[in-house]
Amino acid sequence: MRNEGTGNIQSVSRALESLEIIAEEGEIGVTDLGKRLGVHKATASRLAATLASHGLIERDPHSDKYRLGLSLIYLAGAAMTGLDLVTTARPIVQGLADQTRETVNLGVAHADAVVCIDQATGTSSIVSVSWVGRQTPIHCTSNGKVLLAWMPPREIDRLLKKPLDQRTPASITDPAKLRTQLEEIRSRGYAQTIEELEEGLNAVAAPVRRADGEVAAALTVSGPAFRIRPIDLPRIARDTMEAAATISRRLGYSSSKPPTHR
Repeated sequence: MRNEGTGNIQSVSRALESLEIIAEEGEIGVTDLGKRLGVHKATASRLAATLASHGLIERDPHSDKYRLGLSLIYLAGAAMTGLDLVTTARPIVQGLADQTRETVNLGVAHADAVVCIDQATGTSSIVSVSWVGRQTPIHCTSNGKVLLAWMPPREIDRLLKKPLDQRTPASITDPAKLRTQLEEIRSRGYAQTIEELEEGLNAVAAPVRRADGEVAAALTVSGPAFRIRPIDLPRIARDTMEAAATISRRLGYSSSKPPTHR
């Protein structure tokens, strides 16, 4: 009896190899694809049909040959956008860390949470903890609140219907209170958290926009509560918003364009 897991892995491997072959050839028919893969024509045909159903390849109706599909262009574009964002933002992220002497993070929304994609550490930080690649809650972090504030209303409703973790006594888990905060964030242009994710940790964050005006990421400055006091947050927020605006301009955003958060 064939091991189902092994069979699935083999199918995935063949699918990836098929994409590589089609990319190399430009266009190829199922007969030649089967020969290259070392499988029967019928197997190659089923594999091609599956890839085509997901838009990864497409069949030319005249030649019956397959070429790469538009879904691959979308996936490649999404990957390049992430790389472009980090590359574009890196000097500003480091500059803000140097200016504030605190830890600066760049975060994006992913799987109903926030994922840090870049970080720079200021000179005041004695112990450097890397947040890159780590997920944090969207409702009790300053970057999460920024990303949440400019999401479509339907997405906000969906996320606020989910149970919200009480990470610290200061965490806000009441959807009505969070909605009020989101309105304030959209009005003043930044979010702040005071010991909501971790006790003794405060932070501010501002939106980074793509060329179309949509919020692509959040730029955050965070540090210990004894250094980043509530009275300091508006001043740090101004620096953070200025840095986020610089990144946005480098991504092609013009402040004359109306933000698309609703």
